[in-house]
Amino acid sequence: MKDTRPFYRALLFIGIIIVAFNLRPAITSVGPVIGIIRDDIGLSNWSAGLLTSLPLIAFAFMSPLAPRLGNKYSNEVAMLLGLILLLVGISVRSISILVLLFTGTILIGLGIAICNVLLPGIIKEKFPAKVALMTSLYSTAMGIFAATASGLSIPLTRDTGWGWQLALLVWTIPAVIGVVIWVYLSKGDKSDQPVEMKFIQPTDNRMWRSPMAWQVAIFMGLQSLMFYVTVSWLPEILHDNGLSMATAGWMLSFTQFVGLPASFFVPVIANKFKSQSMIAVILALLAVVGYSGLLIGDAYIIMIGSIICLGIALSGSFSLALAFLGMRARTSRQAAELSGMAQSLGYTLAAVGPMFIGFLFDVTHAWSVPLLTLIGVAILVAFFGYGAGKNQYVLDE
Repeated sequence: MKDTRPFYRALLFIGIIIVAFNLRPAITSVGPVIGIIRDDIGLSNWSAGLLTSLPLIAFAFMSPLAPRLGNKYSNEVAMLLGLILLLVGISVRSISILVLLFTGTILIGLGIAICNVLLPGIIKEKFPAKVALMTSLYSTAMGIFAATASGLSIPLTRDTGWGWQLALLVWTIPAVIGVVIWVYLSKGDKSDQPVEMKFIQPTDNRMWRSPMAWQVAIFMGLQSLMFYVTVSWLPEILHDNGLSMATAGWMLSFTQFVGLPASFFVPVIANKFKSQSMIAVILALLAVVGYSGLLIGDAYIIMIGSIICLGIALSGSFSLALAFLGMRARTSRQAAELSGMAQSLGYTLAAVGPMFIGFLFDVTHAWSVPLLTLIGVAILVAFFGYGAGKNQYVLDE
């Protein structure tokens, strides 16, 4: 039976939003200060890119395991475990020792991965009639805190005198709040886990043989690659174009804030159509325009226009990818399995991005080749988004 107590349902809603608050800041707060960390620790550009790539590698490793944790212990307990790992990771990463920097970064990735994978399944299970609306709300919540984290990193680092360590440590606050809420949720609703999720274990690899699941996974991976490369290197690109690092950090924040309406409205609009293929293509073409604008000139008006296009494209594509996890699945179990597969394969692709783009810059000493590479990725996002948007279910082919 589902627990219909108003307090529990309200706290569950708040808990989902608080989890969403925690899914991006630990990563997006790094981009604006990545140059400071690089110089402080003595890293090359490609190894500095590991600070963004390592969480994605952890996503890829943990994503297939997260549904099993949910099956074994309940989704609520697994979500609590993810938040605890995230809290520990942020704390350890803020110690200015190389091995702890990377160890904490990996723990952050493992914690976020568990929450990332289970959240679409929880929404499909707890709010089956409101998947698109709940996806809009939590993806928008993610965007708000992601943008805020990017904008505050430089001021917290320099203006307060905290340094990058305390500027990154501040993001333990929403993690602590999340842990407190999910401690209660993990104890308060043992019967709310549906039979199909609690007792039935996956017995085959049909999801990995589904062409639609592969389309969704590759779409998620390529759009994530664009997002995490942008979060990692946009401030450096803008700094090379003449902006101060503080201004460049706020421009990264603006990129994410301008995408908030897309985060909210894209899943809602997509839910009104049987096929979402053209929505995916339009968003990808906006990314092509955005990266092209950064490539062709550093005029301020072009820069602003490019950032607006990128903000809409990246936020809209991400929320659409999240919506696909529910839209392309018939049940909450399928949604969790698709989420695990898509995020495992997807983040394997995404993890390559920040390191590879940093490597291209190390080799060419210019941002032209990296930006051309991102334009190519955006074109691939259009191709796979078109396939992922077709009106099909993953195990019905």
